[in-house]
Amino acid sequence: MLQSFQSAFRIPELRNRILFTLGILVVFRIGTYVTIPGIDPRALDEYFSSAATGVLGFYDMFAGGAFGRATVFALGIMPYISASIILQLMGAVIPFLQKLQKEGEEGRKKITQYTRYGTVALAAAQSFGVSLFMESLRSPITGMLVVPDPGLGFRLLTILTITAGTVFVMWLGEQIDDRGIGNGMSMLIFIGIIARAPAAVIQEYQDFVANNKPILLELFVVVIIIAVTALVVLITQGTRKIPVQYAKRVVGRRVYGGQSTHIPLKVNTSGVMPIIFAQAIMFLPSTLANFFPMNEWVQDMASRFSPATTLHALPYWILYSAMIIFFAYFYTAIVFNPVDLADNMKRQGGFIPGIRPGRRTSDFIDRILTRITLPGSIFLAAIAVFPFFVISWADVNPGLIDFFGGTGLLIIVGVALDTLQRVESHLLMRHYDGFMKKGRLKGRR
Repeated sequence: MLQSFQSAFRIPELRNRILFTLGILVVFRIGTYVTIPGIDPRALDEYFSSAATGVLGFYDMFAGGAFGRATVFALGIMPYISASIILQLMGAVIPFLQKLQKEGEEGRKKITQYTRYGTVALAAAQSFGVSLFMESLRSPITGMLVVPDPGLGFRLLTILTITAGTVFVMWLGEQIDDRGIGNGMSMLIFIGIIARAPAAVIQEYQDFVANNKPILLELFVVVIIIAVTALVVLITQGTRKIPVQYAKRVVGRRVYGGQSTHIPLKVNTSGVMPIIFAQAIMFLPSTLANFFPMNEWVQDMASRFSPATTLHALPYWILYSAMIIFFAYFYTAIVFNPVDLADNMKRQGGFIPGIRPGRRTSDFIDRILTRITLPGSIFLAAIAVFPFFVISWADVNPGLIDFFGGTGLLIIVGVALDTLQRVESHLLMRHYDGFMKKGRLKGRR
């Protein structure tokens, strides 16, 4: 593998892409420490160190800690992701967007442009909410306001600063897509999560020394982290291959088709989106409790919908798991259309052996997809729930939850595998060995 990394830097184009991507990620990390004007950083840090729960802490993970520091990149790339999801959902019901999705490259460019407009609109609206939220905060230790001089001026400046920062982050991600290596938007989320790993490991070591934890327990936790990571890789790469045969066609003096191939249906087609949707809904009561601390009804709902690990919280975990399974099927139905796939196969002369082209083919693909989505969705639910009980049982630092369970690990594994496959494709095109000579990546088979 070390020789493969050396080979990657021998190829000028690949070396430039890797170095360019690293430079963009450094710029992004610098921006996550530039605080917006009008904020008292000390009071803000004291508040978030004791009260950042619910969607706030979840959002801060995606922003790489920028939200908790109230920086110009406080919203990160989330407005762009939200705009993309909204357009995907609208594309299933709006004929105009459906038509754009079928127009190829030109349609994709128009959808990308609409996504940018939606990103700016969402960033402006969310930054206004951030300004109001910051004005309502005060340090629980000293009682000092996070915003010493609230008012219209602070709100307008916050909207302008954070919206401009979000647009700049979107531009950074697009630059990685064009001139770097890997998916730009995913890479920005990836580096934001990875950047928190050293602090989490140091905190866990400090807890181990201070509390005199058994060494065997810590080793067992490490084994669990490795095992869960291996399972995530297995499910992420898992596919169900449906054989497809293309009939021979004679066009002039050329013969087209006649080859056999397959349709790779992923076990986890929806990716990490079901956990994101479910967490956003389940964390809503605890988030509202931060905004309405004096409302007894809101506080009671927050206590009922808190991710506790005791027996009385069992209904919470059952509901949470059921929502993940539901959203896995829902999002898979949005992003994968068996009817369109069957129609494209029929136009190109392709068919599944033993299955008639057309509706029979779409029904067959839909039935297979429904069956393989069930174990994938159950696995997602287990990965999302499992870390909370490990933290309670082994008294693990909660910061490690981002790296061996739930949303964080799925993003880390997915982005790492995608980037490795892209680097490996560059190596193979120039007759270099890939990263692994045995147990090769899916992209090489």
